[in-house]
Amino acid sequence: MKLLAGLVLATVATYPLGLALGQRWLLPLLNTLPAYLVMVHLLRRGERTAAVRAMLVWALALAVFGTASLALWPGDPGPLVVNGSAYREEMFHWIRTGEGSEGSPRLFLPQHLAHLAGFVALSLASASVLSMFLGAVLMNYMDYYVASLFRAGASAWAASLLGWQPWAICRVVAFCTLGVVLAEPLLARLLRYPYGGLRAVKRLLLWAAAGILADWLLKALLAPQWGLWLRALLPA
Repeated sequence: MKLLAGLVLATVATYPLGLALGQRWLLPLLNTLPAYLVMVHLLRRGERTAAVRAMLVWALALAVFGTASLALWPGDPGPLVVNGSAYREEMFHWIRTGEGSEGSPRLFLPQHLAHLAGFVALSLASASVLSMFLGAVLMNYMDYYVASLFRAGASAWAASLLGWQPWAICRVVAFCTLGVVLAEPLLARLLRYPYGGLRAVKRLLLWAAAGILADWLLKALLAPQWGLWLRALLPA
């Protein structure tokens, strides 16, 4: 519990520090550092499930405190968030017009498959250092989009409830799980600790696969209606 509390506090501190320093690539680097150290510590002790739990807590901290920090930051923090402004414009365009990949499986499935393949490759090649860093980048620009709903006039509860779509939550959970599982083949070799191979993580892989499929299915089914609910939040 102390380890998780320390991880949350360290993650919270990365936002005012990273934003104040004004280097857009520094923020996700600071976000990632404490989480990666905690994950490695737990995996070396053989506590794989605890490592997954810690990464889920980290993702929740990024979502809650990242969104709050970007919503309350003086001025528009978009230039301080990698891909923040571009993603905000893409999502706001979809909300206002219904156009774009968000509501079209024909368009979003190839994107999601490419992202999944890239995440798996980076995790295996870097013991998840690079994939966790890019995960922090993704969380931050999603945070900025949700914060932008609030800045555009939506109430805090509506921006949070509707901005964090259920399919996105499933995706984050699945990728956090994959990040831990796919770090181990290389990490165990580098740090020389016992590793049971993919058979030992079969259950976690199945949970990650279920989360990815839920992401695709929920997005295909709910995105069109969700866009209409979000449209009601934005001024004309």
